[in-house]
Amino acid sequence: MDRIAIIGCGGSGKSTVARELARILDAPLTHLDALYYDENWTPLPTAEFAAQQEKLVTRDRWIIEGNYAGTLPIRLAAADTVIFLDLPATACLRGILQRRRRYRGGQHPADGVYDRITWNFLRYILGNRRTMRARIRALLHDHGPHVRLITLTSRHHANRFIDHTRRAIQPGT
Repeated sequence: MDRIAIIGCGGSGKSTVARELARILDAPLTHLDALYYDENWTPLPTAEFAAQQEKLVTRDRWIIEGNYAGTLPIRLAAADTVIFLDLPATACLRGILQRRRRYRGGQHPADGVYDRITWNFLRYILGNRRTMRARIRALLHDHGPHVRLITLTSRHHANRFIDHTRRAIQPGT
């Protein structure tokens, strides 16, 4: 695993899995929210956002976490591994509430996430599995048939994957 794209619904644990893997694998990590939004929550122009990702994926090693389906083909074409956090909506909603309690809202400088809960965001989470699962599968088929796909369907499954990876890389831990 040298070039890892981590995708999944908001609140699924993408940032947590990405941080742990980056630490274990000693790989550079990019949070797409931090790349896409500035400190005033203003998004980058689409072409510039895509160009920055094109540059990131030329590196030998990387972990990039975030969805942005419009630019996902850039990451899929260069990735060797895709980790898809395919958790139920209830788990994602719990993750968002935990994040809200932890950070008390606002933008998180480390990963760029802006902690705002809107009706549109809640609808996105509730319908994510129904709408995004098929779209992600199609994008993987078209742009990433070469990748190793790891689908994690619960937080327990994600934690076991992290523990397994840690033991494989750092025996005795």
